[in-house]
This record gives sequence, structure tokens and C-alpha cells, in this order.
Amino acid sequence: MQEKNLMITNSEISKVLSEIGEYLEMQDIPFKPRVYEKVSAAIDSLDEEAAQIYKNGGLKALESIPGVGKSIAEHIEELIKTGRLNYYEKLKKESPVDLSSLTKVEGLGPKKIKVLYQKLKIKNLKDLEKATKSQKIANLEGFGRKSEENILRGIEFVKKSSGRFLLGYATDDIKVIEKRLKELKEVESLDIAGSFRRKKETIGDIDLLAVSKNPKKVMDFFVKMPEVARVFARGITKSMVHLKNGIDVDLRVVNKESYGAALNYFTGSKAHNVALRKIAIKKKLKLNEYGLFLINSESALHKEASRGVWQGKIIAGRTEKEIYNALGMDYIEPEMREDAGEIELALKRKLPRLVGYGDLQGDLQIQTNWTDGVDSIEDMAEAAIRRGLKYIAITDHTKRLAMTGGLDEKRILKQIKEIDKLNQKFKNRNFKILKGTECDILRDGSLDLSDEILEKLDVVGISIHSHFKLSLEEQTRRVVRAMQNPHADILFHPTGRLIQKREPINLDIDEIIKIAKREKIVLEINAHPERLDLKDVHIRKCVEAGVRMSISSDAHSKKHFSFLKFGVSQARRGWAKRTDIINAWPMAKMMSFLKDAGKVKYEN
Repeated sequence: MQEKNLMITNSEISKVLSEIGEYLEMQDIPFKPRVYEKVSAAIDSLDEEAAQIYKNGGLKALESIPGVGKSIAEHIEELIKTGRLNYYEKLKKESPVDLSSLTKVEGLGPKKIKVLYQKLKIKNLKDLEKATKSQKIANLEGFGRKSEENILRGIEFVKKSSGRFLLGYATDDIKVIEKRLKELKEVESLDIAGSFRRKKETIGDIDLLAVSKNPKKVMDFFVKMPEVARVFARGITKSMVHLKNGIDVDLRVVNKESYGAALNYFTGSKAHNVALRKIAIKKKLKLNEYGLFLINSESALHKEASRGVWQGKIIAGRTEKEIYNALGMDYIEPEMREDAGEIELALKRKLPRLVGYGDLQGDLQIQTNWTDGVDSIEDMAEAAIRRGLKYIAITDHTKRLAMTGGLDEKRILKQIKEIDKLNQKFKNRNFKILKGTECDILRDGSLDLSDEILEKLDVVGISIHSHFKLSLEEQTRRVVRAMQNPHADILFHPTGRLIQKREPINLDIDEIIKIAKREKIVLEINAHPERLDLKDVHIRKCVEAGVRMSISSDAHSKKHFSFLKFGVSQARRGWAKRTDIINAWPMAKMMSFLKDAGKVKYEN
């Protein structure tokens, strides 16, 4: 095979292996689809690039990756060397469907996609939408009218989500570009603005702002970066590119005197910026991306507005803080800038002190290789220690989720014994492994493990993984019953949504918050990029109601501890303080709250 000068990423390799598994499932080949799925997850969770592993140790090194045998190692080698895989291309020709887009429609797995292709020659979303609107799908075996309606809703959901990227999945690529630009000696300052800086769940394009005395050299470097697929525009102070991962990036170089004003303007949100400008006008000031200016008279202000230019004496602009101070308010953190009451509090100097990115002391939802995780309990503990955590809860799935190898009573008792042994090993390292579960909520609201088992655990998380389409009343009643179990501690990913994949379940969130308050149940902020559940607006409601929350990574591998920062971002967008987040507390305080919540009040 001819080697190309390229560096294929883990995510690209993972995607190919995942789709191979889906194509094999379409062909009803047993066992192999699951093998490829597990290897795909293992590759995606690696701390080191597979290409580098191969470079250092060849095929034998690739075979040391969990689940990778000789055949798959050779597939990975071919991808690394050529950027292509003949086996993958062969499968695509045999089943010429756009799996990546069709599987985004909720309820459509490889086997149903196979039926749609064989019976109706559906290859892509456009074909699927046309067939659905023509009511051709309802008559197919295994579908029906309701299924057809759900598919149509799923298509609309996918279309609505197109053009935006999950914050958690885009961050690494953007940070690589940020780091590379900051290392240029010509760059004095550089920040990422826009929805990325406000830590929205999904982002559109990326705005980069820089200060440089040699902008031409910065722009020349920017447009030639290896991540760039296409250059839309190239100028001395502004350039626009399209990255290979699909994201558009704008880079602007501005004057040092205006950097804070430009950063504020391009961070947004639009509503927040409009509100700031109104405050400036009342003070006879003008705020724009160039700075905060003193306007000498009403006529000058009118003239300035009508001409679309700025004039007057600049009084602030170098930093955002000096702009907010000049407007008579406290600095507002980017995550809060949505014109949702933050400006009024800033004017009164009463902004909350948000939970910080370094405040978490533990992680309360972790899956291991006892079920559908990649790594062992001990490996997850070691990784948590490296992250600076003081405790973790092992919360593998329960028996109803057979596809994950969920634990029954016998296996969870065995896991408890292993955790006890490991805690002896970690005793002198100021670290604790808590015994927990992600216990499935059954359709009637009962739990998937007996009370006798649940009472032996340190942390009982409860969650929904089935019957997503129940009515509002049925779903809410189901969750409420589960929350009333005396052993339940935390409701994991409360609304069950998967961003850009699945709508949230029908749930009366106000009722859930009320019951959480009454039953002393913690509501989770799940930090996985596809979940970020609770939403920011729900977090605000919890803060206002005094309902405690946890921030958990939902880690299925060591690498996933990095997700915690996205949970913190989400908490900050919901105005949560450290006192609102139980795993930002020392373990003794946290455990006292979980097991005797009515008697313990945690103070700053």
C-alpha cells in the first residue's frame, strides 16, 4: 500500500470502524458488529493518537488497544498509511446508503435502514423524507403509520440541528488552532469569542480575535494551517476559512486599545450587547466593537447614529472589565451573557459567584468494563486522581440493560467486594471509590435492583433508558415514583435528551424539581457532550428552588473525565454556585447530604 503524508485522527478511525459495524449489522452478520462498536469506542477514548501508537510500535502496539485483534489492527494500519480502507469501501458499495445521516433519525438502526433500501431504494435523508411524505413507509413490515410519523418528526429534528456542532466534540479541534496561533511570536493576545466562549450546547462558526503588530504574517499562517479545507476570504485584518471538520472560522486582528470592546462585542449574545448599548446611551456614551466613547451632546449622538460611524473620546476598550466598570456594573462572566437578568444584578453588584472550573472534588457517574465502559475500576480511579479528584462513584448499569452487560444482584455484590479491596489499596492516597449504581427506572417507576441491594451502596443513581414516548402524565408519574424510593439519591440525566439525536422525554420538570426538593433528591447535570442534561434553564429553576445538583462526566473511559468541564460550563450558564453542586463539596459533607439531606446544610 502507498503511504500518504497524513495524520488520521482517532475520531476519524473510530467513525470508520463504527460504520463498518453498522454495515455488518445490516448484513445480519453475528458478533462482529459488536466487536467493531467496542473497538470504535476504545479508539475514540485513547489518550494518544492511534497513528502515533502505530508509529512507535507497529501492528503489535495497535493490538494492545482493548478489543483490537490482528484483523482490525491491519484495518487501522491501512487507514493510518493511506487514509482509506478497502474493506470499508467494499461494504459501502454493497449497501450504498448514507449511514451517518440516516442513523441520526431516532429509531432508525442498521436493520431498518436495510429494509428501507431493499424495499424503497432509500439511500439518504432526502430519499427518506420523500418516501415518508408519500406515505410509502407505513406499509412496510416492521414499520406502520406511527413509525412513519415518528420518522418524519425525526427528519425535521435532524434538519433543525444541521449546521451546528456539539460544543464538547468541537472543543479539541478549536483548542489546537488556538494553541498554534498563540505560539506565534507575532500574536500578543488571542481569544475565542462567540457562542463557544459563552459555552452554548451547540456552536455555529468560530470567532477568533487577536492583537498583533504584524497581522499579515498571522493571516498567512492562519489560512495555511493543516486543518483548513477551504479559504473563503483572506485579508490583512480579517480572514475566513472552512475547516476539514466542517466548522467555519473567522480570525480578526484588532488594535490593543479596542481588544476588550471587540471581545465583548463578538462574544455576545446579541440580546446582551443590545442591553449594554442601551445603558451606555442613557449615560451619554456609545458602545461598539471599537470601544466605549463619550458623546458630547444629544445632537452629536443623533448625528453619530444617522451616519453609522463612531465619534467622541474613548473612555474604555482595552479590557472587558473596564467597559463593565465604566457602565457602572460588575464584570459578567461570558456564560451568563444572555440578557436573562444578569445585567440588572450586575448593576446592583449582586451577581452570584459561579461554580468554578476547578471546584469539583468528585465525579458521581462512572461506567467501567464491568458493563459498557472501556476501562477497569482501578484504571478509572488512577485517571481520576491524575485529574485532581478526591472521590468517584462507580455506577455501572443494571440488569435490564442487557445490551450493556448490566449488573444483576450477584454481580453487583461481587463488584462491591472489589471496590472494598481497591479502597484498601488507595487508603494512603487521599482518594475514595464509592460503591454506586445507575439503576434503571422500569416502566411502572419501580427500580431494577432490590432495596436490599440498594441499601448497601454509597450512591444510588436512577435513570431512564426505555419507554421514551410515554405521555407527560405517565412519564412524570413514573419518574416521581422512582424518586420516592427511600434509597434513591440522584436522578441521572433527568430529561433523557441526546442533543441533535433525540428529543427529551415528556416530563413536567417543575413537578420533578418540587419532588426533588421534598424527597431530598439530587438532580444531575450530565456533562457528556451529547446530553448536557439538565438544560441551563432547568438549572436556574433548581438554583431558585434550592434543589441540589451534581455534575457528572458519565464517563465510559478514562478520557471522558475531560467532559466534566462542559458540565461546569452548563452549571455556570444556569447560574449555579459551588454550594448548589454537591460534588464540589468535600466527600464527608457530600455523603452526609445524600444520606441525611434534611439535617445537613453545607456552607461556603
